[in-house]
Amino acid sequence: MGEDLLRLSPKAARKLISDALIGAGTSQRNASYFTEAILDTELSGLEGHGFYWLQYYCEHLLSGKVDGKVRAKVKKLSAVAFQVDARNGFAHPAIEKGFVKLVPAARKHGIAGMAVHNSYNAATLGFHTGYLARQGLVAFGFTNAMPAIAPVGGRTPVIGTNPLSFAVSGRKGKIALLIDQSSSAVAWTAVKRAAEEGREIPPGWALDREGRPTFDPLQGLEGSMAPSGGYKGFGQGLIVEVMCAALAGALRGPEMGSFTENDGKPIGCGQFFIALDPEMFSGGTFAKQVKALSKSITAQAGARLPNARRMANRKRLAREGLPIDDALLQRLQSFA
Repeated sequence: MGEDLLRLSPKAARKLISDALIGAGTSQRNASYFTEAILDTELSGLEGHGFYWLQYYCEHLLSGKVDGKVRAKVKKLSAVAFQVDARNGFAHPAIEKGFVKLVPAARKHGIAGMAVHNSYNAATLGFHTGYLARQGLVAFGFTNAMPAIAPVGGRTPVIGTNPLSFAVSGRKGKIALLIDQSSSAVAWTAVKRAAEEGREIPPGWALDREGRPTFDPLQGLEGSMAPSGGYKGFGQGLIVEVMCAALAGALRGPEMGSFTENDGKPIGCGQFFIALDPEMFSGGTFAKQVKALSKSITAQAGARLPNARRMANRKRLAREGLPIDDALLQRLQSFA
């Protein structure tokens, strides 16, 4: 972030996000869940990530790349299987509408799945799986993206940073565990922002066109993102691609429109969610075992649970305010 740093209260940030989305062309009913997702990203400590993407969302609304008013269509394939057509609208309202069917089905039958196609960038995937966990479910989430990672031994990106998320329900509507990780060593936006700000990137973030590690973010964007853990990261990304492109019926990474450029092409990515009722499968032992598992981690000095840092950030940033560049703030305000 630049030197002209301001801070917004969560209330002011929520209004900024909602006003920008609606002002740029999102309907009121499509903006609610979407707004909370962007705010949650900022409060979680991914500072600037939500606001940074918000400007792209608004620009794509104005260019017609995405339809902010369209309502997704949910098709019931069976008692436990649902297909959501986002209809080239935002992922968030499509996911929200699908969850209305997914949650009760998982509670009734123990497990349910939901595929989303003709969709858009789902942003922080953990917000969606976390929502399911707060409903008392265990959730898996997958979303694919434009190509950014080359296969091991190759040079041409064929899959996106393709995150997956896993969330576990806790007591009284809380989240016990939440894992949200991309298939790349770092988020693509980290390299993109470094390029925009003229900063070098650390080794291990990206590769140039020849497959060599680079400190230059521009070369990294022209080349490929480094997979997390080498072949393991590419393998994870491949799982996500199958779940979202092949199984959900969305586009593969190379077929998608750009997440950042107004290229006139809809993004067309996909998401897939699986929700499970933990008590039905565990015979009543789930809560006890998750508690014991969590304690075995937190009892060790210096160890922390996945999502613990995000929860601490929420408290800190709610108190300190959310940081935002003055120039970015003015840009977002211009959409309202």
